[in-house]
Amino acid sequence: MDSAGQQTTGAGGDEDRATAAPLDVRWIHGSPSAKHNTDPDIQVHAYDENTVILRQNKAIDYEAPFMFLLFGTERAVLIDTGATASAEYFPLRRVVDEAVGSWLAEHPRDDYGLLVLHTHPHGDHVAGDGQFTGRPGTEVVDAALDGAWDFFGFHDDPDAVARVDLGGRVLECLATPGHHRAAVTFYDPWTGILLTGDTVYPGRLYVEDWPAFTRTVDRLIDFCARRPVTHVLGCHIEMSREPGRDYPVRTTYQPDEPPLEMTTDQLLDIRRAVGSVAGRPGRHVFDDFVICLRDPGH
Repeated sequence: MDSAGQQTTGAGGDEDRATAAPLDVRWIHGSPSAKHNTDPDIQVHAYDENTVILRQNKAIDYEAPFMFLLFGTERAVLIDTGATASAEYFPLRRVVDEAVGSWLAEHPRDDYGLLVLHTHPHGDHVAGDGQFTGRPGTEVVDAALDGAWDFFGFHDDPDAVARVDLGGRVLECLATPGHHRAAVTFYDPWTGILLTGDTVYPGRLYVEDWPAFTRTVDRLIDFCARRPVTHVLGCHIEMSREPGRDYPVRTTYQPDEPPLEMTTDQLLDIRRAVGSVAGRPGRHVFDDFVICLRDPGH
């Protein structure tokens, strides 16, 4: 597979560590007035020639989720489909088709497939699924627990590392409940990127199941210790650059966003925060994230 020099095959010492390509991009982050918004409906950023990061416009939906399109030799995978169903207002299918067409122009082949997977089934990550109904060569895997777990084989072994082969590029997939019981984290050895959905990102970490979240954070730390992880990428930015300050829910203009990318050191920060929260319901503010734990009695 042609690459921009990111692939690594080892999972051991520092000599095997992937070199992180910088995410040198200013993400669209909304406008003071949605009426005067001039950002594209979907921002398209080529991390490398085989890896595309998409962000939805905050004027379309304040969640402004990120989505990820990864190319292998036999098929591509789209991870998450955003917060809006309407192709008129959120033309995800068109944008993905254009990206696939451009990639195939440089890497011609027949019968190229598309797989649609999800980090979890919350509405701002699955709303665009219907745009891919009937698309030739496309498989859309249901994000709900039964559909996703059947696909990955997690019903038989929730601690397994499932592998999804795109052709020359094999993703490693982990069941990572806590934010949602069907949450999945994806590791791409090609780039060294860990895709953590809403489990880890620079924002409000909403926890549905505290014991499961604690186990998930421990598992991610152990997993990263055994892999060359370059970036930890979640699906939102909700913090500002001021330590401990997040933008209010439903904010549509975030001019002072921190980077999307987090580090494995920040995973360790989250683990320390988990220890200090100790399962107490409420909003717990830290420099780079906020842990939000609902009172199970309410």
